[in-house]
Formats: sequence, C-alpha cells, structure tokens
Amino acid sequence: MKLTVSTAPHVHSHNSTRRIMLDVIIALLPAAGVGIYLFGYMAGLHVLIGMGAAVLVEYLWQKLTKQAVRVNDFSAALTGLLLALNMPVDAPLWVTAMGSVVAIILVKQLFGGIGGNFLNPALAARALLVASWPAHMTAFTAPTYFAATDAVSSATPLVTQYGYMELFMGRIPGTIGEVCKLAIIVGFLYLLIRGVITWHIPVLLLGTLAFCTWLFGGTDGAFTGDPLYAVLSGGAMFGAVFMATDYTTSPMTIKGEVIYAIGCGLLIALIREFGSYTEGVTYAILIMNIVTPLLDKYIGPNLYGEVKKRA
Repeated sequence: MKLTVSTAPHVHSHNSTRRIMLDVIIALLPAAGVGIYLFGYMAGLHVLIGMGAAVLVEYLWQKLTKQAVRVNDFSAALTGLLLALNMPVDAPLWVTAMGSVVAIILVKQLFGGIGGNFLNPALAARALLVASWPAHMTAFTAPTYFAATDAVSSATPLVTQYGYMELFMGRIPGTIGEVCKLAIIVGFLYLLIRGVITWHIPVLLLGTLAFCTWLFGGTDGAFTGDPLYAVLSGGAMFGAVFMATDYTTSPMTIKGEVIYAIGCGLLIALIREFGSYTEGVTYAILIMNIVTPLLDKYIGPNLYGEVKKRA
C-alpha cells in the first residue's frame, strides 16, 4: 500500500472532485438552458456532442493507456459543456467534437490528466478552433427562439451597439452560453453559496475591465469609454465566472488571485481597444494561466509551522 506524505495540517474535507465538478455543471445549467431557448435545438446538440465526445475520449484514452478510468468525476463532462457553451450555434457539430478531443487529449491528458494541465482545456481548445476554422468560430447568429438555423449572421455585440437590457437578457449575437448575463449571475451566486469559488477573481476581473475601458476611452478619447457595456458584452462575464476561476489554472493564494484577475481584466481591455481581434477574453485568460505558476512560486502560502526569516 502506497502512502502519500504531505505537509501539515491535514484537514479532512467533505468536498471531492466529483462534488465540485457537479456543482459547476449545475451552475452552468441556467446559461445552457437559456442558450438552448434562445438559439434552438442546435444549441442543445452542441451541448450533447461536446459533453459526449469529451467523456468518450477520456474513457478511451484512460483505457488505452491503462490508467484508472475517472470519467465518473465529471471533469471531462464539465470540459465538454464549457467548450460547447463557447461555440457559435451555427458552427458544425464536428467542430465541437474536435474541440472536445483537443481539450481532453492535447491539453489535459498529455499533461498528466486532471490537475496537471497548465491551461484551461476548454479555452485552449477554443483558441485552437478559432485559429483552425475562423469562419466557423467567428460567425455569430442573433437568437430567433427555436429557429436559429434561419437566423442571419450578425456582428458581434462588441462592434454593433445594443441596449443594456438586450445585453443583460441575451437578445444579442454570441456564443451559446455567453449571451444571457442574468443566467451567468445566477450560476455565479450558486457557486458562491456552495463555496466552490470566491468573489475575488470574477469581481476584480470585471472591475479592472470596466475601469480600463473607461480609462482608455471610446470614440471621444480617454475617460469616455462605456464600462458597463464592456462588462455586459462579449464573453467577459462568462469567462470571469466559469473560466478564469478554474482551480488548476488559477493561483492558490488570495494575493495571487488579485494579481491574476487584474491581469486578465487589463489584457482583455488592451486586446479589445488596441488589438486586431475584437474579443480578448480567451487569450487574456490563457496568458494569465501561463503566469499562474510564477504567482504560486513567488506568492505561495507558507508551510504550516514555518518560522519566518528575520532580517
């Protein structure tokens, strides 16, 4: 029998990987449900294909590599769901399936499985899909209530002006899970109540984005940007609540989370304002995922019982 030796204190917790992953899936249900209502049955197919492909690929990989099969911890299902909710509804279903394969095999399993990946699997897969099939991944469709296949392609809400209520309720073009901010807030509150995440990363990320958008300015110059529009548009809120808070790829300490969140918000604002790509949420979070090990190294928690060095 192998024993794992770790530093004290040894605290028992009733939370398990399975429980945490299931909580996040439950928190995503409002966004998924509203997305299916707004975009129609094709959105539901993306969800089924994304989750099914992720679970199947992880099961086959673990069987072929003679690992313990862990698909019952819901981590693969969560990855597939997150990827599906980051897809435009008119993207081919095979693109979603391909994204799940990339997320599970290339980003997660090749780096040691759950807890070993240094990038968020769903976001990294989405970035690769955008680079490989930009026409499919950047064609956003306006919701038409169970008739998404007949909808006309429309510009992203970062380009075309929409009202605040339209942005909040999801009556805008976008990916399946990002459009309805009300549903995202419901999921955020559920995660807070369950103690799965803290408020630091989502609130500081969105606060930094709002401030920097106002600072960098709009069409009338500096200090004229619309901070509320920046927070409600694109995938900022979805990314802040469900992607940036990933346990494996975000810092372990509160100080690290503060720096991480501010960095994400700043990068999103910079990419949106000065970059050639209209939306920067995916790349901002991925960049800060890479910075996370440095934050954990230099702002890591002290070992229990460690005596502070004195000058």
